[in-house]
Amino acid sequence: MTEDNSKRPHRPIRSFVLRQGRVTESQQRALAHHWKDYGLSISDGPFQPETQFGRLAPLVLEIGFGNGRSLLEMMEQEPDKDFIGIEVHRPGVGSLVNGAQQGSLHNLKVYSEDGIEVLKQVIPDESLSRVQLFFPDPWHKKKHHKRRIVQPSLAALLRQKLKPGGVFHMATDWQNYAEHMREVMDAAPGYINLAGAEGYVPRPEHRPLTKFEQRGHRLGHGVWDLMYERCR
Repeated sequence: MTEDNSKRPHRPIRSFVLRQGRVTESQQRALAHHWKDYGLSISDGPFQPETQFGRLAPLVLEIGFGNGRSLLEMMEQEPDKDFIGIEVHRPGVGSLVNGAQQGSLHNLKVYSEDGIEVLKQVIPDESLSRVQLFFPDPWHKKKHHKRRIVQPSLAALLRQKLKPGGVFHMATDWQNYAEHMREVMDAAPGYINLAGAEGYVPRPEHRPLTKFEQRGHRLGHGVWDLMYERCR
């Protein structure tokens, strides 16, 4: 008797692998004592910017903030904006919460869950001024390209969540992925490539230059920034 595969629950393709890293004492302490100040969950219900931050300000969302250092720098440089950070790896989440608490930064909320599900389930439509996706996993093998987070479905979802005039900003150090990003976004309805025919923009001042990126520059590695504005 053959198994009816049509009855199996559909499992979405994930763009990330959940790796178990070592959480330091300071990171664990930050999560234990300050998650209540910064952390949120999908189960908390729809995100309400004015309630969470006590003001209405431009809202920036970053998918996959890594260790959080560049996001912390942006929060310090842009105090007039509020930030939502999404990251599934606990050491990075702990590092960001620890840094925000030590720096007395209050323009931050954090989700440690699948970014696509956070966007779908709790982020209000037309609420985001900027979405950031910096150095995502390139899934460089061709058979794994379906795992890349930048897909037509993401472009359509972000068009719902961005305000008219809001910007989707991507950066990668893999040229093939940069070309893939551009192909997907150029074909997506409702966006304008801010670089025009050039395709890629110089690194804007609001994106910090990371140590990883500085090392890449010394070794002659390229980095590609892409910025797409949501049309009305």
